[in-house]
Amino acid sequence: MPLLPGEFADLEPYAATWARPTERERYTARLTSSMDDMQTFYDAVFPRADAARAYLDQFPLDELPDDALHLMHLLYSLISVSFAVECWKQPHVPDSGAAYLDLVREPTP
Repeated sequence: MPLLPGEFADLEPYAATWARPTERERYTARLTSSMDDMQTFYDAVFPRADAARAYLDQFPLDELPDDALHLMHLLYSLISVSFAVECWKQPHVPDSGAAYLDLVREPTP
């Protein structure tokens, strides 16, 4: 069963890995992915980000259908990998040692 709206079927191969509901899961996916995998994901999703945002804008945030919510989570993952792909060229934040951010509450929805 597809996770994403039909209009975004081309992004379906990335949904199982990247359409994660929590920030911790998205961050873990980034840290455990290769740069090649992140680059491939970035290259596929980035050009479709404007269309995805426009699609999501037709729904109130608290009434997103499941497929639209998965699409939003996919965009959140795009944000998560963007610095790794565009700037750092590695999954980890450079010069951060063992530091981490522990999110106390997830954004809504």
